[in-house]
Amino acid sequence: MTVGGGEVAGKNTAQILSIVVFNAITYFLIGLPLAVFPGLVHFKLGYSAALAGAVISLQYAATLLTRSVVGRISDMRGGKVVVLGGLVCASLNGACILAATFFHAPLAVLGFLLLSRLLLGSAESGTGTGCITWGIGWVGGTATAEVISWNGVASYGGIAAGAPAGVALVHWGGLQALAGVAIILPLLGLSGAIFKKAAPLVTGAKRMSMLSVARQIVPYGLALAGGSFGFGVIVAFMALYYTAHGWQGAAYALTSFGGCFVAVRILFADTIGRFGGFRSALVSFTVEVVGLLLLWLAPAPLVAMLGASLAGLGFSLIFPALAVEALRSVAAGSRGAAIAIYTVFLDVALGITGPLAGVVGGHLGYPAVFVVGAAVVLGALGLTLYLRKASEG
Repeated sequence: MTVGGGEVAGKNTAQILSIVVFNAITYFLIGLPLAVFPGLVHFKLGYSAALAGAVISLQYAATLLTRSVVGRISDMRGGKVVVLGGLVCASLNGACILAATFFHAPLAVLGFLLLSRLLLGSAESGTGTGCITWGIGWVGGTATAEVISWNGVASYGGIAAGAPAGVALVHWGGLQALAGVAIILPLLGLSGAIFKKAAPLVTGAKRMSMLSVARQIVPYGLALAGGSFGFGVIVAFMALYYTAHGWQGAAYALTSFGGCFVAVRILFADTIGRFGGFRSALVSFTVEVVGLLLLWLAPAPLVAMLGASLAGLGFSLIFPALAVEALRSVAAGSRGAAIAIYTVFLDVALGITGPLAGVVGGHLGYPAVFVVGAAVVLGALGLTLYLRKASEG
């Protein structure tokens, strides 16, 4: 029995990994410019730190605008369809970065970079939602936490690998080298995804209205948004934070964040099933707050890297832990819409983080953005405590 169960679990994991690899491609592309674009926009093009942060955050705004449409398409036509669309957008993002290299006027370069962010945000929406619904469609709703966890490993593992790769590519061949990888890699993924079998559609299942789904998901989404604010300040301002201190190695701090995120998802994948979503989320919020406070007070780059690592450890299980609790009250036929609405709160948080924290950083210095992030995450912890009590009552 145990052996059989292990074989089934192993088969499920292999099936999940064969799908979430397409999301890993998109997130590798998301990681590529994280330590490149802020400095390019602020120092080379001469725009403000707030605009440099907004360029990064624009991607999440685009994801926000496309989530609900992608979720509905995923419910009606399957996750594979939206994954294919996401990979196409990811490749077009690379084409826009390449186009930017042929111009010298700052406004023209900025325009193509902004367009690339919009396309990459659409790509994130397609592969992020599509891979989850595609995976759940194959392995079943009982493996929801596992699918979401592995999709997160693919996501932040991609960012962890992409951030230093972007720096290396620009050092080796300039922005054109980065653009070339951003064009070709999604096309390779597309060639594999096209021939992979789609999951069976949920036929005859009850589908809730978007308003009904939203009523169930919004409280959990707000808690997710609070926890995501800390992640947002790290990805948007780590490079400028290191530069302001005169330190080297911002890309490695981002890698340490992503690496710790992935390690927790792999080593503690069964935590949510054993202890429940609420308990897992509360511990995660606490660790993330400690990491952000350490970044705020860091006297040296190694201490800052430790703070980023703790923040990654804490942020890792927040998404799947809250998602498992949120999806309990949603019909199977509306799973894609629920995931889309839930993830919108991540997009909103990341979309507003850049501009808001950029204003804070511009007036109070870049370390201040991390203490603000810690305060917001503390608020999310309080909301999660309330949700747990409400669910028990």
